[in-house]
Amino acid sequence: MTAVQIPLAATASQTLNVILNQQLVRLDVYQRSTGLYMNVWINDAQVVAGAICQNLNPVVHADYLGLGGDFMFVDTQGSDDPAYDGLGARYVLTFVETGNG
Repeated sequence: MTAVQIPLAATASQTLNVILNQQLVRLDVYQRSTGLYMNVWINDAQVVAGAICQNLNPVVHADYLGLGGDFMFVDTQGSDDPAYDGLGARYVLTFVETGNG
């Protein structure tokens, strides 16, 4: 397994594109009053909508989508769930490849 860090900015709403397993992956990361959420798109098709982002909890939970891994937020200073103001510093988004994609 390989882990890749996905660069995020400390903003309340952002969209970024990354290439993972030879696929274009778009991530929409946004803060709501109930927590941080993420949408995942693979090659312009939305595969995950409104997934809650929690510390050390996989975001996608679905190998059959063909992503070949999963996203996970890591609190580098404790065990809190991520909030936008700590993205890219305290809260790091990683993609862990499984090799099954």
